[in-house]
Amino acid sequence: MTLASVFATSNPPQNHVGPYNYVPTEWICILFVVLYSISTVLHLGQALKFRLWWMLPTATFAGVLEVLGWSARLWSSHSPKLLTPYEMQLVGTIIAPTPLVAANFIILGKIINQVGPQFSRLTPKLYTIIFCCFDVICLIVQALGGASAARAVSQGTGAAMGANIMLGGIAAQLFAIVVYVALAAEFFLRLKLNAPFRHVEQPRISEKGQRAVSKNLRILICAMAFCTLCILIRSIYRTVELAGGWFGPVITTERYFDWLDGAMVTLAIYTLNFFHPGVWFNKDDLIARPSQEAADEEAAA
Repeated sequence: MTLASVFATSNPPQNHVGPYNYVPTEWICILFVVLYSISTVLHLGQALKFRLWWMLPTATFAGVLEVLGWSARLWSSHSPKLLTPYEMQLVGTIIAPTPLVAANFIILGKIINQVGPQFSRLTPKLYTIIFCCFDVICLIVQALGGASAARAVSQGTGAAMGANIMLGGIAAQLFAIVVYVALAAEFFLRLKLNAPFRHVEQPRISEKGQRAVSKNLRILICAMAFCTLCILIRSIYRTVELAGGWFGPVITTERYFDWLDGAMVTLAIYTLNFFHPGVWFNKDDLIARPSQEAADEEAAA
């Protein structure tokens, strides 16, 4: 059995080593295992401390999957021709960021619910239902594609079908992120311009929407934007990677994977550690109080 028969999407390079076509660098694998392990433990502790149980199947679960994926790559750094660790990292690193995306969807819905649902095209409940359900579907599709590719590897058959399924799942997730960003941008723009999309019985924000948002919320919004940007970059990379085939120039270059997957997801998951919703998403401080604003204006004057 040859690798060409296993990954029947293009011709392998002349100097390929194992299914990666390179040997994963040991110290880089160790670094990411340590980083993801620390973040995962922190997310577990923070979820328990602040009783944000939805952070367990999202950010915490994402960290666990990344630890498993990079542990498998560490294994491959010692045994690059073994298929088992390759299959493990293939599935783990593909699906790991998906639960992390779901955390951002939930956080945005909670912000909208407390700051001003009248400025949102969708209701906060619909944000959670639509985007999280779509995220779960993407997760299942990517997992099925990864499992199909891994099974093809172990059986010595072509893995093109599994790769295409994974590509479809990642592309769908990329589409969902773009729509999410567009809707979020519209919400914050309407909030700033005080241009409600719908009427609500009891608006939770003063007439001058752009001045009703607290400093803590602005910090959380910036953190969410950075987290989403990192995941977006990673999704674009994985889409290009899989579209190029198993022996394309992107998938066979280790530094692309280290920087555009490993580093981007690390930045995203640590962003939710340092700017954890349990710390910054204080419902009593999301909306600046008018009396406090007036006092601040008087002091400034």
